[in-house]
Amino acid sequence: MTQTMQSEIPRYWEDYHVGTKYPLGSTSFTADEIVAFARQFDPQSFHVDAVAARQSMFGGLIASGWHIAAKLMRLFVDNYLDKRTALGSPGLDELRWLKPVRPDDTLTAWVECADKAPSKSRPEMGVIHEHWSATNQKGELVMTAKGINMVRRRPA
Repeated sequence: MTQTMQSEIPRYWEDYHVGTKYPLGSTSFTADEIVAFARQFDPQSFHVDAVAARQSMFGGLIASGWHIAAKLMRLFVDNYLDKRTALGSPGLDELRWLKPVRPDDTLTAWVECADKAPSKSRPEMGVIHEHWSATNQKGELVMTAKGINMVRRRPA
């Protein structure tokens, strides 16, 4: 089941259902933004230098995995989180970069509610375990992550 997230009604912990996939949308990468991000945050030659990248094991310029994760985080915030009920995250359990992302690639992403549990220490909150996935325009899986999201519970 796939569900869209646009709603005028707040989405509480109780409204997330295990097995439901939520679309995050798509994002594209340009050579200029790949280089700009990498110069600031991950200045390895295959991210910042097209000539050196062609001679690398990747055979060309590729996006930093952190750049991919940052752009998918933006999709997550814009298209999934309900800012009225989201309470943050204690982190990720797993993050995998499975295939290089190159200039002009477009990634399409979704998140699946994999599990959920009420908080034992904070009854006003629940925890959602989410599996993130992103594919490129060829349908190849390029990134996966297992994340944790804290969400406000419906008021009594």
